[in-house]
This record gives sequence, structure tokens and C-alpha cells, in this order.
Amino acid sequence: MALTYPLVTVSTRSQVSNAARVSQREALLKILKEEGIAGLYSGINSAMFGIAVTQYVYYYWYEFVKSRFEAASAKHVLTITENMVTGAIAGAATATLTNPIWVINTRLLVKKDSMDDQSPRKPLSTRQVILNIFKEEGIQGFFRGLLPALVLVINPVIQFTIYERLRMWWEKRRGATLNGIDFFLLGAISKLCATSFTYPYIVIKSRMQLKEGGDENLRYNSLYDGFTKIINNEGFKGLYKGIESKLMQSVLSAAFTFAFKEELYSGAVTLLTFLGLRAAAAQKQ
Repeated sequence: MALTYPLVTVSTRSQVSNAARVSQREALLKILKEEGIAGLYSGINSAMFGIAVTQYVYYYWYEFVKSRFEAASAKHVLTITENMVTGAIAGAATATLTNPIWVINTRLLVKKDSMDDQSPRKPLSTRQVILNIFKEEGIQGFFRGLLPALVLVINPVIQFTIYERLRMWWEKRRGATLNGIDFFLLGAISKLCATSFTYPYIVIKSRMQLKEGGDENLRYNSLYDGFTKIINNEGFKGLYKGIESKLMQSVLSAAFTFAFKEELYSGAVTLLTFLGLRAAAAQKQ
């Protein structure tokens, strides 16, 4: 998240913009001109907290459900269907529990009160954003965009299913243990496929997470309503605003995550083995 956050900023601001589509380069230059480097990191504190919680919740539920499937079927490799169900359950739990964090992050990042407010406002602290949401919208304000977020559980389902299948195929083809570069590439490919398919839902989620404005065309009562209004007002291209930065960010983020995860796991195993050998040697002495 830290490495790719500027891409998150450019992508999200493009997603919620009502202006004509501009290139990601133009969007980046505009942020740098008006806000400087700091503008690319708006809301990064909430994002860092959010990604830590999101990863913890997702992997906890994924491994929990996966272990139950394995115990029930006495198999060590899940079927495609079991993989998809496992990812869906983990994704639904994650989306529900972490949605308030991402509503706060979106508002910190975008620096606008609503979809029809195009003028940047004075940056607010995380605490101020939380209090404003609670005061003006109540608890339900923290769950704006939850429906598209729940639909987006298919993103990690697609990602992990493709990743696991590619990993098993590549291991069999190479006949050797995969390294960090392999995991990086497999993570990138799987995330590219998942994000390309689900991106319109990401656009609608980002817009729904902002405070509703006075323009009825920018108020989405449902997913269908969101799709219809975006297509009618902006065309199909409106569903893919900011996709260039999002694809780059998603691919790099997933690739780094998988690569770091595997390398950290290997390093932990090596360290524990070394400590175990030292402990055994000390006992013999």
C-alpha cells in the first residue's frame, strides 16, 4: 500500500470526478500542481490501517474456512468450487467489517464533501471526518457503498482461484520450487484478470462512499441505478474512469504482497529451523 498509494490517489479521484475523462498523467500533474507531493498521500494513515485490518480479516477467514473444507473432505487440495466459496465467505466478512475504514479513507483522499462538490475543501483530520459522518449521516454513513463492496468479493475469488491454479501449473511445469520472481508474476497476472473484470463496481463503490449531494443524477439508490446513471450521463467509459492507475496499482500491490508473503514465510521457516537446531544443540551440551 505504501509503495503504490499515489496510484490509489490518482485512480480514486478519477473515479469520482464528473469532469470529462482526462489522462492519468494529466490527473497526476494536476494533483502535484495544486497540492504538491503531499496530495498524492492524502489519507494514507487510514489506508495503512485499513489494509492491515483488511489483510488480517481476509486471510483469517480464508484459512479458517479452507481448513474446514479440508477437514470435511479429508483432502489437501480444494476444488475450484471450494476455492471460490472460501474466497467469497472471506471477502464478504472483510467487506462488511472494514467498510467504515474505507469510507473514511475515500473522503480523506478525495477532499470533497460530495459528488457534486468539485472544489477541494480544507483537509480534515481522520477524527474530524469520523465525527462529521456520525453527526450528519449517522452510523449508516459508515456503510455507504457496502453493496458494491460485497459484490466485489468476486475480485479475490477470481484472483486467488487464478493464482492457485497458475501456481500449481507452473510448479508442475518447472518441476522445482518457485522463487520470489515467480510469485511476483503469478500475483500480478491473477490480480490483472480480477481487477479488469470488476472495475465498474469499484467506480460505483467509490462514488457511493462520498456524501450524497443535491444532484439527483449523482445519487445512486442501487447498483442498477448507479450503472444506469453513469452510462446515461458519461457513457460506458464512465465505468472505467481511472482504470489505468488502478490496474497498475492493483497488479503491483498484489504482486508485492504475494512475493513478500512467500519470502517472509521462507525466511521465518529458516529462522525457526536455525533456532530449533541451536536449542537442540544446547540441550545436548
